[in-house]
Amino acid sequence: MLSELFAILAPIVISVLIGFIWGRSGTAYPADFVSRIVMYVGTPCLIISVMSKVEVDAAVMGEVMLATAVAMAAMGVLGWIILRSFKLDIPTYLPPLIFPNNGNMGLPLCLFAFGQLGLALALGSFMVMMIATFTVGLLLVSEGGWGDRFKDMARQPVIHSMIIALAMLVTGTHLPRWIDNTVTLIGGFAIPLMTITLGVSLATLKIGTWCRSFGFSIARIFGGLALGWLSCWLLNVEGVSRSVVLLQSAMPVAVFNYLLALRYNRNPQEIAAMVVISTLVAFVTLPFLLMVVL
Repeated sequence: MLSELFAILAPIVISVLIGFIWGRSGTAYPADFVSRIVMYVGTPCLIISVMSKVEVDAAVMGEVMLATAVAMAAMGVLGWIILRSFKLDIPTYLPPLIFPNNGNMGLPLCLFAFGQLGLALALGSFMVMMIATFTVGLLLVSEGGWGDRFKDMARQPVIHSMIIALAMLVTGTHLPRWIDNTVTLIGGFAIPLMTITLGVSLATLKIGTWCRSFGFSIARIFGGLALGWLSCWLLNVEGVSRSVVLLQSAMPVAVFNYLLALRYNRNPQEIAAMVVISTLVAFVTLPFLLMVVL
């Protein structure tokens, strides 16, 4: 079991460590460019590539996406109630509770734990998170109208790739070989660059308030795990699907929350602290979580 856990966690830890060392070394890292090319090119190709190769029942993918959506919605409702009780700013503190890092960390974790099937199902959770981020997330932090938010979402290549991938999944369509080879090649750089960029981000983020950030980090990871388990229990999700939902629901605060806070001036330093602390907590708890789901 220890050998299995090490084989799953080592690639993620090492690649994040490479990014962390790079960030600490002072060597220039074009994080904005890398993030954009991963989000606009690599991730869309990865989604299409994986969905074109793995035989996943549309109903199974649907239950993973539904369970993820239910867990995130429950976290949103509970988070809203708690924040209102403590009179904390909802646009600032609710997104870090709702949106886990099931891209940079969740995708490679599910890939190494459950293979291509795990990655395909994890992409279902990732798609739910991305749709929620570009709708609910922007609704919470921005002050623009609904029209502007839907325009932002409609321009995202990740959303386009989701539509294509789901259409292929439902219809059983396969890509021509030259397209399949192309998206496989390009999508191959998405996960390594995600994890390395995560390390660079952790090295360059500045820690703000420790105590409150630690509390939110614990709530994100263990609250997400509990709600993921409850969602799977209510929807009778079992097997690999259940394990993927639990892992994706228990991921730390997504780096994208920091980018949103920075863009819309929603206390970015404290959100940065949540990202760093929750990621460190996640690395400590992941071996025990993997022992449970495996």
